[in-house]
Amino acid sequence: MYDSGHRKVVAIACAGAFLAFLDATIVNIAFPDISRSFAGSGRDALSWVLDGYFVVIAALLVPAGGLADRFGHKRIFLLGVAGFTAASLLCALAPSLGLLIAFRVVQGVGAALIAPTSLALVLDAFPAEQRATGVGIWGAAAAAAAAIGPTLGGALVELSDWRLVFLVNLPLGAAVVLAGRGALRERPRLDSRLPDLPGALMLAFSLALVTLAIVEGNDWGWTATVTLACFLASAALLGGMIWRSRTHPRPIVEPALFVHSSFRAGNLGTLLFAAAFFSLILGNVVFLTSIWGYTVLQAGAATLPGPTLSTVVAGPAGKLADRLGHRAVIVPGTLFFAAGVMVLRSAGATPDWLSLWLPGSCLTGIGIGLAFPTLGSAAVRDVPGDRFATASAVNAAFRQVGAVLGTAILVAIVGEPATLQAALDVSNDAYLFSVLAALISGAVVLGLRRPASVEDDEGDETVPGDAARDRVYA
Repeated sequence: MYDSGHRKVVAIACAGAFLAFLDATIVNIAFPDISRSFAGSGRDALSWVLDGYFVVIAALLVPAGGLADRFGHKRIFLLGVAGFTAASLLCALAPSLGLLIAFRVVQGVGAALIAPTSLALVLDAFPAEQRATGVGIWGAAAAAAAAIGPTLGGALVELSDWRLVFLVNLPLGAAVVLAGRGALRERPRLDSRLPDLPGALMLAFSLALVTLAIVEGNDWGWTATVTLACFLASAALLGGMIWRSRTHPRPIVEPALFVHSSFRAGNLGTLLFAAAFFSLILGNVVFLTSIWGYTVLQAGAATLPGPTLSTVVAGPAGKLADRLGHRAVIVPGTLFFAAGVMVLRSAGATPDWLSLWLPGSCLTGIGIGLAFPTLGSAAVRDVPGDRFATASAVNAAFRQVGAVLGTAILVAIVGEPATLQAALDVSNDAYLFSVLAALISGAVVLGLRRPASVEDDEGDETVPGDAARDRVYA
């Protein structure tokens, strides 16, 4: 049983995660209104209001996690929340598209600091044998943000305009900073020296370039010189970072993390499931607005049941993973998700929310709640405590790259159909991609072994301790 101090730490960390994940969905629903405010700008320029945020998060997650493990989870977490909140105010006040994009980049830096440190703070509050429970609670906060984002964003835009979707961050951000300063405690850091900053920059630019190529590939052309140059430069920088990580005394990503099969499987599974999940989010909005003719507010409300169920399921899913093992929760989750998408795929041009969309959305919501947070907890299952932020950041980076990949593939599949039947056909193809990505994600974790504490028939809670695992990193 945890005392009120532990519960307060978890609540503050989850509130910070909620703040960062809310902006991943609430701004998407406001995009049409933003486009109208800057009507003279081209579509490519407007897309960077969304893409700039995602690119920066993907690029900086891992370096942010490494810095947090060196300088303290509390310190970096509060810095991220404060920066995110200040950038939100600047976004709301932005007088031009260029400044809005610039402030969204700053906001992305804050979110990149929040994501790994909020999870690390939660993991710090739980013993090793209950980490999946902690990740489940954290995942529930993220799922709640996904559930509330579209509906809240649609309501705020209807009430006034897109600037409200940024102003809504201010009271929560300020409350998290004020509460965190008094309630959070810093774990002692064994090493406060700087990590490999050149390696961090190489990794950041590598992720930024590959994300840029994925985001812009449709417009530039997948075989265009600039697209291929981005991919090649990204690969070269990634190779350089890996070489530095093997030779530097304080690497930004420690090779020892990849020794654990759970870390490898959890991250690959996360990337694949993120591609399925984020392609579904955008695909649903496109389907509801372009084929069923829903307004933005109606579409946000129509998609609410799935994320709501994800929020409800994520917490118990973590407890199940602690008892039964991660594989026993992730694989059924991917199957629920795939079944739900197949139900949505059967939709026609005539709106049928109650008997078709609702059950399909509920199935996908259950699958997301089971699989997504449990994949994250599987990735950090065997990682020692003082590497939580780094390991969590690597997992978050895999999730972010999967999100960009899934969104880009969806856009490439959907295109700009000329007729309603063509729109239905490409929508079916997009849903099929989501199904296949989810099923492959489940297949990846089939070889994941259960931890010793789960396999012990007598219920012995003993697991390989952090001190023993730390020798691998010495």
